Amino acid sequence: MPPKLYAVVFLSILVFANSLIAQSRDDRWRQNSNRAEAQGLAEPFKGLTTNGEVIPDLFPIGQTGVSTEPVRKAALAFLDTLNSAQKAKTTFEVDDPEWRSWMNQHFYVRKGVGFDEMNPVQSKAAIGLLRSSLSAKGLKLSQDIMNLNRTLGELNNNDFDQYNELLYWITIMGEPSATEPWGWQIDGHHLIINYFVLGDQVVMTPLFVGSEPVIAETGKFKGTAILQEEQNQGLAMIQALAPKQQKAAIIQINKDGNNNLTEAFKDNVVFDYAGVKASSFTKSQKKQFLGLVELFVENMDDGHARIRMDEVEAHLDETYFAWVGDAGDDAVFYYRIHSPVILIEYDQQRPVGMRRQFPDRKPNRQHVHVVVRTPNGNDYGKDLLRQHHEKRSH
Repeated sequence: MPPKLYAVVFLSILVFANSLIAQSRDDRWRQNSNRAEAQGLAEPFKGLTTNGEVIPDLFPIGQTGVSTEPVRKAALAFLDTLNSAQKAKTTFEVDDPEWRSWMNQHFYVRKGVGFDEMNPVQSKAAIGLLRSSLSAKGLKLSQDIMNLNRTLGELNNNDFDQYNELLYWITIMGEPSATEPWGWQIDGHHLIINYFVLGDQVVMTPLFVGSEPVIAETGKFKGTAILQEEQNQGLAMIQALAPKQQKAAIIQINKDGNNNLTEAFKDNVVFDYAGVKASSFTKSQKKQFLGLVELFVENMDDGHARIRMDEVEAHLDETYFAWVGDAGDDAVFYYRIHSPVILIEYDQQRPVGMRRQFPDRKPNRQHVHVVVRTPNGNDYGKDLLRQHHEKRSH
């Protein structure tokens, strides 16, 4: 066989083999995705609780005085850019199970319209929806996470099929309205935002943010860094506690694995409070603690973040702070803030996409997962939606 022909045949075989490998990988992803979703949605939504029972009347329907009209207009503007096929796969009923169908893993098969298929007008409108709903900090965090996903692709031999800044999908639940319940979701690797709207009330949980890496040391987005203040202020909080308080807060000294309890398909998990109770804090400690909570809440638009912080502060003395790991300046750690109305988990995790950089496979500061939730039945605005339906039926 002539050398040139041999090269062509060899290249054709290689391309075919790679396509089979990719197809096999995609099939595995789809199977894993379907299995996780089926298991996760097998039981009806109840919400996070400490004993299996939802505390009633924590989230009344009311008026906040903070307009959601910019969000409604941005959602309609985004939908207007979509063609009929895109709109059909992007819109769902307000109580559709699609709310709960999110997962951090990159292999999860997501619904909606992805940035990878949007034209520039659609992409601009999608970012406009995020901009109208989030604070400037929240928008920057979201875009930085998306960009860091490309950094992870670069660190994996430019594997942009699995990791890049466009692999994020948007869905709209319900019809954007000034009076009726509706919402939107963005879902992708290390970025999931659930944004429920009823009148001028907003619930922005479950929220999942994170990255691997957390700081881009090379590549197109070199210098991008996220969640550094959440890391540093969390460490400052444990260090600010008196010895007796610190002893109560540290529930496990060894940080040898992943510790988050409420990631994907954990909507109904039951676990009790742990750690040190904020009612034991001094006035200055309480102020510092609220500042730590605010770092996570202030990803919402500023007005609704203030409403949310009022809700958190009203239950401050019922709030617990728990810690896993040591409290040294270079510690790798997990912490949890848990009250009847908010749950925050910050977790420095084992390497996944950066196993070559961290061959010991121990948790490290370059892989972080954060989850923010509303316990007692109001994730996805479910309790507000329940009350709305009951009011309508009467």
